[in-house]
Amino acid sequence: MTLAIFDLDNTLIADDSDYLWGKFLVDRGIVDRLVYDKINAKFYEDYQNGTLDMMAFLRFALAPLAAHPIEQLHNWRQDFINTIIKPLLLDKAKALIEKHRAQGDTLLVITATNSFITAPIVALYGIEHLIATTPEMIDGKYTGNVNGVPCFQEGKVTRLNEWLTLNNKRLEGSYFYSDSHNDLPLLKLVDFPFAVDPDEKLRDFAVTQKWEIISLRGNRKS
Repeated sequence: MTLAIFDLDNTLIADDSDYLWGKFLVDRGIVDRLVYDKINAKFYEDYQNGTLDMMAFLRFALAPLAAHPIEQLHNWRQDFINTIIKPLLLDKAKALIEKHRAQGDTLLVITATNSFITAPIVALYGIEHLIATTPEMIDGKYTGNVNGVPCFQEGKVTRLNEWLTLNNKRLEGSYFYSDSHNDLPLLKLVDFPFAVDPDEKLRDFAVTQKWEIISLRGNRKS
């Protein structure tokens, strides 16, 4: 079975769920607005520029998970999904997913954003397989640390190779859809790379490589 691999943020949804989760925490008064909002915005700028210190960002982003009971976190997350994420789902993304599903392809989302945030988003699209940065949990409580290799840049390749071995899958004939130049290490590996509403760096590279450039924006899922 052929793999159809999708990035999540700004690819299958019309914004960045990691950044928006931080904004949500600020807006709900869960974290200190004056401190958190500024730092969150700076990390997002670094991500866009390709200069993100991933481990520093994860120490920042996972700290709220360690500060609250799991039940409360789940309640906040459900509110976040309903109010912030669902309006960002894309009709064209759904159609693309369903096209690959109809072809019998194995559907997989691979994202740098942590699995606490992304698992319920991926479920909205009916995709079973997810590779994401994994927050460490001990005795039913998040620690604020990361478990394993962060799923970012070359880390996506590492995590995907682990998944391929574990699931007895291969990359031959595979597709990968992404918006970000941070995903170039993986885009270069697949047989069919697609630049989806790409950032400037990815667009320029895609043009030189004659990769297909597509848009999933426009009509959003109602």
